[in-house]
Amino acid sequence: MKLFEYQAKEIFAQQGIAIPCGAVADSPEAARRAAEEIGVPCMVKSQLLRGGRGKLGLVRRAAAADDAERLTAEFLASQYGVRKVLVEACANIAQEVYLSISIEPVRAKAMVMLCASGGVEIEELARTAPEKILKGYVSLEEGITEETLDELLDAAAFSESVKGQFRELIVRLYQVFRRYDAELAEINPVFITQEQTVVAGDGKLIIDDNSMFRQPRFEKTREYYASDMEFEAAKQGIPYIQFDGDISLMCAGAGLTTTVYDLINFEGGKVANYLEFGGPHYTKAETAMRICLENSSCVILIVTFGTIARADVIAQGIISACEKLRPDRPLVTCIRGTNEEAAHAALKAAGIECITDTEEAVRKAVAYAKEAKNQ
Repeated sequence: MKLFEYQAKEIFAQQGIAIPCGAVADSPEAARRAAEEIGVPCMVKSQLLRGGRGKLGLVRRAAAADDAERLTAEFLASQYGVRKVLVEACANIAQEVYLSISIEPVRAKAMVMLCASGGVEIEELARTAPEKILKGYVSLEEGITEETLDELLDAAAFSESVKGQFRELIVRLYQVFRRYDAELAEINPVFITQEQTVVAGDGKLIIDDNSMFRQPRFEKTREYYASDMEFEAAKQGIPYIQFDGDISLMCAGAGLTTTVYDLINFEGGKVANYLEFGGPHYTKAETAMRICLENSSCVILIVTFGTIARADVIAQGIISACEKLRPDRPLVTCIRGTNEEAAHAALKAAGIECITDTEEAVRKAVAYAKEAKNQ
């Protein structure tokens, strides 16, 4: 579960990490009041669960309270689904630093990443000069050690006063990382101010979904999702990603879904959504189809290959879903795996097109989509 910046910063502050003075606003009027209380100039930062907000023009400096009100109105009316902004005091920045803690799966350890050149270009730096990004590895059983801290901070070549603050910052961020079962705890950038103080300029915290039962203060509400379909899928535990194409994908198996996605692109089609109802969700055909039907797609392509997830059970689910939902667009199915003969017979008896070759099914779906667009 990704948290919004303001939520991550609330947690940082509770852990003793310095953050700029700020307030959350959900209307232009509230942003104006916040700017008047915090003081201007200030920053107005759209609260979205995505990177690159600055490059999209969704993080802007407000010279006056009127500007904060105007910028907030622009952000809330934008195409990006902004519902809240963070109005925050400007910092007197001397340097921007990147800091994160994540899981390194090969070593089964936490990985601390530190770079003295942080900010919006950190991805480009990782590509062009990866040696500038320092890494330290932390045993989850032993915790962060003085040796690891010394190695990182000596290599970063901070001044002595800043080095001491970063030592404390890394320790506190690691405490956040462990306490909140995080997959990622990131501050990009950490501000080193002209006064040589260290402040968290941004905040990103991603909590492992499997640990949500230990994090009762957080609940996935509609604001965390870009569409009603994504929210509905999340409530059902079904992996779902929205795209802008015309072929709805309804597949069982993440690897299979990704492969079919690639095949559609290879055939010149475009995917409307990625939906994976395999594993424990293979009996949820009706829910999966209902979500797909919310899309403005031209065709639904259903591809499954089941061993434990039986093909005949999936087929019966599809038949039942069609009877209840009466889809208003063509369905193309390719149902393979355990008891597939019974699955094919049932689908044919129900008048549902059944193809046994995945690539053929993809070509058929792409043809349906092109035909619909040409009408």
